[in-house]
Amino acid sequence: MTEHLPSSGNTEAVVIIKAAPQVGQRHGETVCCAGLDLYGQWLRLYPVSFRLLDANKKFGRWDRIKFKWRRPNDDPRPESRRVDQDSIEIAGELKRGERERFLTKSIITSLQRERDAGRSLALLKPDVIEFVAEKKSASDLDEETKRFDALRAQGDLFSKQATPYRPCPYRFKYRYRTEDGERFGTCQDWEIEATYFNWSNQYGETKALDELQRVFGEEYPKKGMLLAMGTHSLYPDTWLINGVIRLDDVKQSSLF
Repeated sequence: MTEHLPSSGNTEAVVIIKAAPQVGQRHGETVCCAGLDLYGQWLRLYPVSFRLLDANKKFGRWDRIKFKWRRPNDDPRPESRRVDQDSIEIAGELKRGERERFLTKSIITSLQRERDAGRSLALLKPDVIEFVAEKKSASDLDEETKRFDALRAQGDLFSKQATPYRPCPYRFKYRYRTEDGERFGTCQDWEIEATYFNWSNQYGETKALDELQRVFGEEYPKKGMLLAMGTHSLYPDTWLINGVIRLDDVKQSSLF
């Protein structure tokens, strides 16, 4: 007997993923977000025009948000929800001391096992091999910039409310090992890009990159970190790094 799943509803979730902005043909500039509901179930929240949200709706990682949703017609991934942006309400923040307990049951060590189970979001405990800052080619950066410029040039609501978005000149990547073997992928976490711009403005590009390597390439793996992973909507076997989460190392025995 097939389980009946609701097509819409209201729910509350703790935000875990907030990827860097992207430009798409259908929804303009959007941010892919995801979180865990209060029962530990993943929810993919899309599309969110984050930079157009009212100030009191601009949530961050660890914020508990309430929102209305419906199931999408064009995305079969079970966790995906279309969010009513006007309904978003920040209900609080998950305290630092509560985060490990909240996340522990969601931590996995095999992406293939999650894929076999039909899941498309996961919180991975990896063995990090290296963190890489890869400079984008001039043509790639120019093309990316033109997409954002073209959106503003349309003269719609977006251009009136949001400052121009500056694409990051670097791709940040992780080489890491899971139970399934070694992987190498680009990290789309908005926080890393924002940190690069902040430190670059303060210290210059060279020192900013050195500091990113120290923090995200050395300090995080040593103290404990998780990768928030999601599959590509068009390529369900391709896992993307959507977020990097610093969390004191969780003992293996507590994962099961």
